[in-house]
Amino acid sequence: MSQFSEFQCQETDEGKTLATCLRQWLSDKSWADVKRLVATRRVRLGREPAIDLCMDPVRRVHAGEVVRISGESAPPPPRAGAIKIRHVDSQVVVVEKPSGISTVRHPAERQWKENRRELVPCLDELVQAQLRHESVGLAAAKGKFQQKSPGARLRVVHRIDKETSGLVVFARTVDAERALGGQFRAHTVHRRYLAVVLGQPQSGTISSVLVRDRGDGRRGSGSVTKVGKEATTHMEVVKPLLSEKMPKTASAPFTLVSCRLETGRTHQIRIHMAEMGHPVAGDPVYLQPYGAPPFNDKSGAPRLALHAAELGFEHPTTGEALRWEMQPPPDMRKLIEALEEGKTGPGRPGAGGSETEDWDDEET
Repeated sequence: MSQFSEFQCQETDEGKTLATCLRQWLSDKSWADVKRLVATRRVRLGREPAIDLCMDPVRRVHAGEVVRISGESAPPPPRAGAIKIRHVDSQVVVVEKPSGISTVRHPAERQWKENRRELVPCLDELVQAQLRHESVGLAAAKGKFQQKSPGARLRVVHRIDKETSGLVVFARTVDAERALGGQFRAHTVHRRYLAVVLGQPQSGTISSVLVRDRGDGRRGSGSVTKVGKEATTHMEVVKPLLSEKMPKTASAPFTLVSCRLETGRTHQIRIHMAEMGHPVAGDPVYLQPYGAPPFNDKSGAPRLALHAAELGFEHPTTGEALRWEMQPPPDMRKLIEALEEGKTGPGRPGAGGSETEDWDDEET
C-alpha cells in the first residue's frame, strides 16, 4: 500500500459501514485486515476540512465523505492517569489539555457505550476517571474503604478546540460552575494564547462581530447590525520566526504571536488572525478567505499551532486570584525551532483535517 490511499464515498456507499467500504475498495484484504487498519489508528473519515481519525469500523458512511488510509498509525490518545493536573480542590480542577482530544464529548456521542467511548476519549471523562482513581488510592492508603463510584461529574465552563493544547478549568460543584460561568460572561477571566501565524503581522487589537456563516458556511466577521456576537482579541508579536540563512531585509515567513482574549467566541483567534491575512499555521478551516484563494501554508505544522498558555480567575468560593502558565508542548516547540532554522515541520499526520467543534459558542 502507498503512503496514503484515498477513496471517495459514492451514492451507492450511503449507509454502508466503514469496514464494508474498506473491504470493497481493498479487495486483497480480508475482513480481519480492514478491521485491523481501523483498530491500529490508520483510517480517517469525514468531509473537508474535517477528515478525522475514525476508530469505529461499523460507523455508517455518507456519500461525499472521504476515507484516507495512512501507511503509519496515528499516535495513541492519552489515557486516564496521563493528564497533568495543575490544581485541584473541592470546587475546581485545572488541567493541561493535550492536542488531539476534545474538551468534552459532542452531544451526538453522549449515548455511546463505554467500549466505544474508550476508542475516542475526551478530556472531561479522562480527568474525572483520574480524580476518581486517585481518590480511591488515597482512601486505601489511609486504610479506609471507599466504594468505587462514578462520582460527581465535572462541569464545563469553557472549551478549547480539539487540536489546541493548553490550560482548561472544570467546575466540580453547581456553585463553582455558576461563579466561574459568571466570570467568563463578564470577561474577567485571564486567557492568553500562543500561536504560530503566517507572515509578519503588527501588534494591535482586533475587534469584530462574529457570525455563524460568513457566506460560505464558515464562521467569520459580519457587517449586519445586531447580527452576531462582539469579539475582541489583543494580539502582540512575540518574535518573527526568521532563519539566519535568510537575507536581513527579508520579511519573516512566520511569526510567534501572543493573543489575549477579551471575549471567548468560537474560533475567535483563528478567525481574527486569518482575516488579518495571517492565519494560524496548520489551520485547515480558515486558511481560505471568503471569496479568495487559500493562503499558502508551507509551515508543515503537524496540527493547529495554537496553545492556551495562561489561565487566571478568582476562586469561586475564596475569591483568591489564581493564575497558571503552561509552556507549549514538544510538537509546537519543535515546529517553532524548525521554522527558526529555515526548515518546516513534519506535516499533518495522514493529511487529515481538524475537527471544528462548532456546536458551542465558548471556544477559541
